[in-house]
This record gives sequence, C-alpha cells and structure tokens, in this order.
Amino acid sequence: MQARISTDDVSALARGCAVLGTGGGGDVRAGALAARRAISAYGEVPLVTLDDLPPDGLVLPLSGIGAPTVSHEMIHAEDEPVRIRDEVERIFGRPPAAVMSSEIGGGNGVAPVAWAARLGVPLLDADAMGRAFPEVQMVSMYVAGLPANLVIMSDVVGNVVTIRPVDGLWSEQIARAVAVASGSSALMADYVLEAAACRGAVIEGTVSRAIAVGRATEGAQDPLAALQEELGAVRLLTGKVAELERRTTGGFARGSVTVEGTGDDRGRTLTLEIQNENLVAVEDGRVRAMVPDLITVVDTQAATAIQTEGLRYGQRVTVLAWPCDPLWRTPKGLETAGPRAFGYDLDYLPVEKIAQ
Repeated sequence: MQARISTDDVSALARGCAVLGTGGGGDVRAGALAARRAISAYGEVPLVTLDDLPPDGLVLPLSGIGAPTVSHEMIHAEDEPVRIRDEVERIFGRPPAAVMSSEIGGGNGVAPVAWAARLGVPLLDADAMGRAFPEVQMVSMYVAGLPANLVIMSDVVGNVVTIRPVDGLWSEQIARAVAVASGSSALMADYVLEAAACRGAVIEGTVSRAIAVGRATEGAQDPLAALQEELGAVRLLTGKVAELERRTTGGFARGSVTVEGTGDDRGRTLTLEIQNENLVAVEDGRVRAMVPDLITVVDTQAATAIQTEGLRYGQRVTVLAWPCDPLWRTPKGLETAGPRAFGYDLDYLPVEKIAQ
C-alpha cells in the first residue's frame, strides 16, 4: 500500500527536518503550518519512490533560497509553486510528476508537502542533500555530474525568473543575486529531471528518515538519549549559549555561537561557525566536527533542534554531530561541500574520528 503523508505525520516530519537542517533550511514552524493547511485543503500527499514514477516523469526539486532570518518573517505565497509548475510545463511541454525537496533539512524539508498538495502531485521520498546546505550547487545532482540545466525562481511579489546557467557554480551566483533582489527570500526549482536520471543522483529515503528521527523522541523518558541513539550521534558538549554573533549579508545568515559547558562539561567551551547552517565545531583550538558531517544544536531537555536564527543567550543546549551521507565524503562531494568549499583551511576528517 502506498504511503501517504497526513496531518498526523507533519509534526514528526518537522522535528526530524529541524534536526537534519543543522541549524539552517528555514524555520520548520511556517512549513509545518503550510503543510497542515494544504493537506486539509487538497488532501493527503502520496509519498512515492523512484520505482513508482514513470521513467520520463518529471521530478521537480523545490526549496526556498535566501537567508533563514528573512524567510522566518517573509513566508512563501501559495501561488509560488504554481507559477514555477506553469513555467516547467511551458518549457517541457508536460507538468511535473512529483515534487522533491532539494534539502530535507529545516523548513525546506517540510514545506514540499504543502507544495506537492497544492500542485496535486506526489512527494518523492528523496532529496538532494540528506541535510541542509546554503549554496545552490551543493546538491547531489551536481556531485553526480549532471548538468545544471535549468533554474526557475518565483517570489512573493509574483516575479518569475528562468536561468540557464553554464554550470552549478554559476547557478549559485545568479540565483543568489535574484534571491537578494527578491528580499533575500524566493522559491526555487533547479535540476528538473526525469525520474530515470534521478537514479544514483539523489539521496533516497530521506523523507521517511526525517519522520523516523522526529518520532524517536515521542514519549521517550530521555528524549536526548533517544535522539542521539536514532542519529548515531556524538554529543560534543552540553551547556548554555554564552556568546552569539549573527548577521545577514549576501543572502546568507552568517556568524558564530559559543557554548559554555555546564555540569560534567563545566570548564569547556565549544564554538560553532555558521553560514545558514552549523559548519565547524571547535573546542580549545581543536576541530571536533566539520562539514559535510552534520552538527545540530538541540534543547537539552526536549531534544528539539534550535535553528541558527533561534539561538539566544542563556539557552541550555546540547551540540550533537554525526556522519553525513557517503556521497559527501567522495572527492567531488568534499570539493563541493567540504570545509575548504566554505573557506576553511582544513582537511576533512570524519566526525567519528575527531569528535571523541
């Protein structure tokens, strides 16, 4: 029997996406609200695999692009995905067969439920990151060597921009400029592909994975331990937010946060470097985790993820880290989204080797 996403699944999906977002991907609350509203209006959303789609069925990857600090306040309009769908149909001569989340992290993992419901198509149980990343080219299709054939963007005003970039790096440059012109928030489709071309070029099973992560803490006597076990994560530090520096520039939320240890971790300090997502965790000059591995800040008691724009002084938090999808540990994956891709003079080392 084909799986369907109902309003009962949205809370778990949102919790899981917040964790997988590593601090970015947009606020899950707005996405969850939109998903529930769309399901109520248009019906439950079928959750399909690539095997369920015809080989020539178009897969429409959708995500918000811009600074999470802006998208938290300027939410997407209901007709943005419709305008993008119409442009896809104009270009390809047929409508998309399914929507796919470009990134399963944050609001960008939850909102595609609403977009799929609005368009009346299934949601593909896959994404292009297995987490959240801040730049357009940081997707599995780029790592797999597929051409960046098309980017379509729409904003809350109603503008539609179609880009034919020469490669993934140019898609980031041009799409980012359009997003900034739109107020640092827009809806984007990129790498519109036939289902047959998605095989091996997307990360499958990630919607189901996000729901499982979200459900791991339901009714748990120790939510933090349950989440850590579900993720296979290392606990880097438990403490309180002591310093916070955050700014929005160039279509990104950038900054750093310092967590001072409490309890058994008293006397220790961990600093996280941020570009929409948590990128690098450093303790006393020693790197303990780095991209593309996942680093997430959660509330110590509830084990709910705290996104970078939600961090506040004095919050009691725990920082968790765990391995990324193997695709990101390939040479092309590290070139695309490893520490040097973000300007850090660091050779990548897996979290399981350096976090202890």
